[in-house]
Amino acid sequence: MRRNAVLALATLPLAAASLAACGAEEEMADSAVPAGVEKQYEVLAEEIAEKGKTVESGAWTVNLITEAAEPWHEVHGMGHTAFRDVKAGETNHIEIIPVDTASGRIVPDVPITLEVIDADGTVVAKQQLSFYGSTFFHYADNFSIKEKGEYTIKATLEAPAFPWHGAEDEAPALSDGAVVEFDGVELGAE
Repeated sequence: MRRNAVLALATLPLAAASLAACGAEEEMADSAVPAGVEKQYEVLAEEIAEKGKTVESGAWTVNLITEAAEPWHEVHGMGHTAFRDVKAGETNHIEIIPVDTASGRIVPDVPITLEVIDADGTVVAKQQLSFYGSTFFHYADNFSIKEKGEYTIKATLEAPAFPWHGAEDEAPALSDGAVVEFDGVELGAE
């Protein structure tokens, strides 16, 4: 299942390119995938293949990427930013990338709570994730995991917090959130 989701992400830009190669250039000229969007899905697929996992749940495809703790730029009102370096004790940057399975799009404005659970079933860390911009959009935060080892990561995704267009008698896409778990995730200080 994970391999299929990674392949779907990787082939999305290729599908647009193959349509153009089949003589649909004129039709695609106004709707070609911008280079930044294509790059976003290429890098996302590479990172998931290298250091991630994917779980499907209902209408959601939920991707996980774990890395060493990272710095970022924080916004402090009116567009002012401040650089936030890695804080003492932070060991891992944990990312969740929720995708609408039907469209293949990364979903914005999703409240996500992430729990790190040890082998005994104890929640050793729990945080609400923030939305980040980078090569690809994702939800993440740095975590302080004291013991190096394998953990289960539980992500609780609520329905997106934005309005949807549609008919009165149809439920909005992704109106049901999702709870997914990723087992056997290596975390802790490198």
